[in-house]
Amino acid sequence: MNPTQYSSHKSRILVLLLIPLAVSLARAQSEPEQLNAILKDELLSPAVAEFQIRKYIVARVAPSPHVPSSSQQWTSEAARLRHHLLDVAFHGWPKAWVEAGPKFEEVGAIETGSGYRIRKLRYEIVPGFDAVALLYEPEHLSGKIPAILNVNGHVGPLGKSVEYKQKRCINYAKHGMLALNLEWFSFGELNKEGNQHWFGAHLDLVGANELGLFILEMRKGLDFLYNHPNVDRNRIGVTGLSGGGWQTITLSALDERVKASNAVAGFSSLRARVEAKRYGDLGDVEQSATDTLVGSDFSHLVALMPPRPILLTYNAEDDCCFRAGLVKPLVYDAIQPFFKLYGKEDALDWHENRDPATHNYQLDNRLADYRFFSKQFGLPLIDNEDHVAPEIRSYDELLVGLPEDNLTILGLAQKLGKEITRPPVPSDPSAKAAWSSTERAKLQDVVRYKPVEIEHLWTVATTKSKDVQTMSYVFQMSNGLSASGVWIRSILQSSDSAPVTIVLDDSGREAAAEAVSDRVNRGEQVLALDLMFTGTSWKDIQPYQFAQLLDGLGDRPLGIEAAQLSRITRWARERAGVSSVRLEPGGIRAQVVSLVAAALDPTLFSALVVRNGMHSLSYVLELPVRFEQAPELFCLDLYKDFDIDRLAALAAPAKVSVTKYLEIPKK
Repeated sequence: MNPTQYSSHKSRILVLLLIPLAVSLARAQSEPEQLNAILKDELLSPAVAEFQIRKYIVARVAPSPHVPSSSQQWTSEAARLRHHLLDVAFHGWPKAWVEAGPKFEEVGAIETGSGYRIRKLRYEIVPGFDAVALLYEPEHLSGKIPAILNVNGHVGPLGKSVEYKQKRCINYAKHGMLALNLEWFSFGELNKEGNQHWFGAHLDLVGANELGLFILEMRKGLDFLYNHPNVDRNRIGVTGLSGGGWQTITLSALDERVKASNAVAGFSSLRARVEAKRYGDLGDVEQSATDTLVGSDFSHLVALMPPRPILLTYNAEDDCCFRAGLVKPLVYDAIQPFFKLYGKEDALDWHENRDPATHNYQLDNRLADYRFFSKQFGLPLIDNEDHVAPEIRSYDELLVGLPEDNLTILGLAQKLGKEITRPPVPSDPSAKAAWSSTERAKLQDVVRYKPVEIEHLWTVATTKSKDVQTMSYVFQMSNGLSASGVWIRSILQSSDSAPVTIVLDDSGREAAAEAVSDRVNRGEQVLALDLMFTGTSWKDIQPYQFAQLLDGLGDRPLGIEAAQLSRITRWARERAGVSSVRLEPGGIRAQVVSLVAAALDPTLFSALVVRNGMHSLSYVLELPVRFEQAPELFCLDLYKDFDIDRLAALAAPAKVSVTKYLEIPKK
């Protein structure tokens, strides 16, 4: 055999030897379909995830306020708490807006010929954002008379023209009182896209606590009455149903110009809301506004009322929220001693409605309201509503009118967002090092970052098929909350010390099968990870409802998730014996959580490669992304102080890249 023949023969033998290896390697190639069932596996049940978050929240609810030894002591403490809560509410709001006096304009009047008239009013909440109101006044107005501010609940398109509210205002006016009927965001004439209450979270993102806007809107009505020449300032009341009940206790507790109030089925202790799953409506974002539940609860707001009288009206079989029997122990029974300090035990009143007993402000509740205000304002007893029903007017008759370019909650957030400026990231290495240290500390505060440990690692499943091995885990963290993930590697292509990629996806790990398969086929080990509020563990639970409560209690979901990611990344490094981990987030939620984790501890990650990311957090404002879709992004001050580029700069030396950007569709 000559050399040429020998070489050819040797080549044929080598090919024959390589064929089985090639077949074996082909078998080892992971396919997305192969991983789908494993990635979809429910590792942490939704029932357990929900129980954990409810338990976490309840443990952080402020206990009922401690009864002091004297009324003087409580008066001093109440002033401090009132000041603190207003500071929280107006965080980030321009001082000029907060302190601006009322700007009301009368745009028409209805002479009813029935002993009262209705004045149509338009007023400024903040520059560029107006609301409307109706003033019901006695026909022959003279001297100083009582006045009642009537605030809306979630009443649908009718808004201020809803039947039971009209009846109340008419009856007040017929009995010698002024009644101011305010519209409310998202209802009636403010029923406009962009005014849904959840857009309040977008105000948080740009640095203005959402509660501030809601207080300004209702407080302007109180300003109007307080400055009205015919109003007796010692006889000003507030009342409303549901969200109007929430407005009633909020405004009454924080503004001592309110001398009496009747909050109807509008609030309860946060503990009752979270524990009573079936009846514990978690409310809108403003009702658990960021940081307002740190050290206080709605029971504290009731305790801020004495010696001023308040009627608490609740419904025995409420079909919405706040059932009387669940509410009473913490906001009535527990607060009675505070009124006793002032010798005003009778100033805290309770009315339980049993007809119709559902969520309502119908006749039985209105009669209780009339009796209460008659007594508190020294009026002849109002014990009927005769001849009022025929005088109800249509929505169109009561229309006031708003400017075409009137702002909305979202529009205001977008406006504030466009006014944000930040100094550039320093280019000089020493200056950038100092900048990074300062900015990292600021970021830690903004996201309220608290490190966590893995309290228990649950190994809940394993598979070995077609040369792919998986281990499934539940990471029970030291704060009582959990994450879950699947560790995947090719037995033939990678070892226990192969490089590691952690894959996240906004839609849960099952949506990342293609990305996981790609990294496994590159010989890497992959952890497909679901953090809190992501994946099958949170299906049908509406995690955004719990996210708003975490914000209210002073936590930030973004910080909690970043802490989970950081600790699990350290675990992954230790498991594989590698110095750093590659991170691949898919979607804007995973992008920001990953950037925050990398910015706070850059040494954890070798690279951060984003699938379907955004150029800037302005995307959240302009699309807009809704709070329900990405609750962790709406972190107070996040966009005011940071943006995607600044977080990426803080993540250095980890290399940050984006394989695909999301764009806002052209209108």
